[in-house]
Amino acid sequence: MSDVRIVTEADFEDWQRALATGFTRPPVLAREQLDARRRLFRPGRWRGAVDGDRWVATFRSFPQELTAVGGGLVPADAISGVTVSPTHRRRGLLSRMMAQDLAAAKERGDVVATLIAAEYPIYGRYGFGPATWSTEWTIEVPRAGLDPRWSGPKDGGRIDLVDGEDVRKLGPELFERFRRAQPGAIDRDELWWQVATGVVRIHADWTEPFHAVYRAASGEVEGLVTYTCDDRWDGKQPDQTATVRGLIATTPAAERALWHYLCSIDWITKVRTGFRGPDDLLPLHLPDPRAARVTGHGDWLWVRILDVVRALEARTYEGSGVLVLQVVDGAGMAGGRFRLEASPEGASCVPTGTGSADLTLDIGDLASVWLGGESLLRLAALGRVQEEREGAARKADALFRSPGLPWCPDMF
Repeated sequence: MSDVRIVTEADFEDWQRALATGFTRPPVLAREQLDARRRLFRPGRWRGAVDGDRWVATFRSFPQELTAVGGGLVPADAISGVTVSPTHRRRGLLSRMMAQDLAAAKERGDVVATLIAAEYPIYGRYGFGPATWSTEWTIEVPRAGLDPRWSGPKDGGRIDLVDGEDVRKLGPELFERFRRAQPGAIDRDELWWQVATGVVRIHADWTEPFHAVYRAASGEVEGLVTYTCDDRWDGKQPDQTATVRGLIATTPAAERALWHYLCSIDWITKVRTGFRGPDDLLPLHLPDPRAARVTGHGDWLWVRILDVVRALEARTYEGSGVLVLQVVDGAGMAGGRFRLEASPEGASCVPTGTGSADLTLDIGDLASVWLGGESLLRLAALGRVQEEREGAARKADALFRSPGLPWCPDMF
């Protein structure tokens, strides 16, 4: 039987080899990559399974902050690097690693756990639910209807090209303002900005990108875009694509100006937007919204609630009401009956053993509606939420509804 245990520094390179194997990547990493990845190592938070002297499963977690509806910051256990080697599947290794990690996270006081799922069917059985979704568009620039003579914003703002050093100075403060207003966003540490600008190269296929910022008339930076361009020509005609690695903005004016900038670059005929929020304004920034064609859509951030009381009290609510929820948790970590009293002024949630519930739902479905990305009415129609009182799903749906959809702009 394979032994599940904590990874030590001495295990690091063998663990990385198992990680690459599980993701079907070349198992031998260059020294530069290994040294860069050591920056991610957190003693006590990395796990794996060993059979003999070979690592056959991997699992790591790290501390994270997640933005709830209304801007509250919630401590999260971020999970990544989850693999099981093809020789050791169906032996319960993932279940053992997950159980150990979630138990440790709950003991630490984390409110939720998060991950980005490579495959949809895996994580629901551990109490996770898809909490944010992402959409990718490809803009056909000649069809967009934008003025090809555009020379910059007309609102007194300006767009400047900057280099990686500038991004490391300007980006963190801009992102802090952005993420506190965006449910589903997660924090970025200094290492994130170093990786994004090539100071630390975790991946072998690094390509130096372009960076541009939008400055308002006041001089304040309100937007940042990072992108690459290919070098495709069709005969003597340029047919190049700009691929966005990331675009964040704190105002609609900044967002509109950055998209217009990308569509105005000489030789660029297509812009690939990267994964955006499903309700992104992008198509409507274009005179012809049909020029932005959806080329990708799917679940993104998955959430597992570890503390129902703190999770429901951390977010804000547009309306007022009282709701009793029976939360089913097969793992026995966070289930129970809870009475939620919510209003725009705040919320109180307490476990209760008296009275009957209004709704019964699984812990994973509660995670899906918690950030405002799913509807309780939809889940009730699917039979995944059970009404214990007639009309309870509609009442609860109105209470949990948020002004916009959640979005997580980052992969981890």
